[in-house]
Amino acid sequence: MSALYRGEVRHLRLRPRRHELRYSVFMLLLELDQLEEIVRPLRLFSADRNNILCLHQRDHGDGSSTPLRAQIAARLQAGGLSWDGGPIRMLFMPRVLGYAFNPLTVYYCHQRDNSLAAVLYEVHNTFGERHSYLLAAGGAGEPYRQQIDKRFYVSPFLGMDINYRFEVWLPQQVLRLAISGDDEAGTLIATSFVARKYPLNDRTLLKALLSFPFLGLKVWGGIHLEAFKLWRKGIALNSHPAPPHEDLTVGASPRPGGHSPEGPHPDA
Repeated sequence: MSALYRGEVRHLRLRPRRHELRYSVFMLLLELDQLEEIVRPLRLFSADRNNILCLHQRDHGDGSSTPLRAQIAARLQAGGLSWDGGPIRMLFMPRVLGYAFNPLTVYYCHQRDNSLAAVLYEVHNTFGERHSYLLAAGGAGEPYRQQIDKRFYVSPFLGMDINYRFEVWLPQQVLRLAISGDDEAGTLIATSFVARKYPLNDRTLLKALLSFPFLGLKVWGGIHLEAFKLWRKGIALNSHPAPPHEDLTVGASPRPGGHSPEGPHPDA
């Protein structure tokens, strides 16, 4: 199930000034249970070892040397979610030439029969902080619809009184993920990532590298450029509250129904 996905991130802000951005990126989907087997034949990508492209597990989770699979398993248990030890698949942007910035890392947590048990959304802001939202998948099938109140500061242009809504499709030939943020007046932001699947090998990695030689810097720089544009449009700034004492927020069981947001990362 490991693969490379190339696609487009879209972010749409509806109020008080309409603001839209689109940018192309690539992400990797890795099965954490098989990390050593996945990287062994690859020359351009390594895990926990410097390379042109690499995953350092300490860039994610709690930042420790504990393997990510063990960390996610512990979070599922702490959150009281029903999970029988099936595969955990991680969607992320790798380090490119030593640097990475992941606004959003997604962990698809499966049962042994490959059904989806839960999704863990790990959010990183540009202030060096991170927080995770853990949500049960529910039994309604695709798209899995989830929601949770915002607990973690990401953007100075968005307040904290926001409810996130997620729509999740399992990664197949096309990967789709949509997140919207609602305030008391309705939908304020809508974001999405839609990407096409490619095999994970040195050939596709080289093509992605040549297309996005400074992927992490592109994302980090893009966030700050769009922030400047929002400031120029007169969008009010919000103060930066202290991060939550706990780095994990567990959501309630998902409600059936819901509607599709217009459009990954929760904020710009």
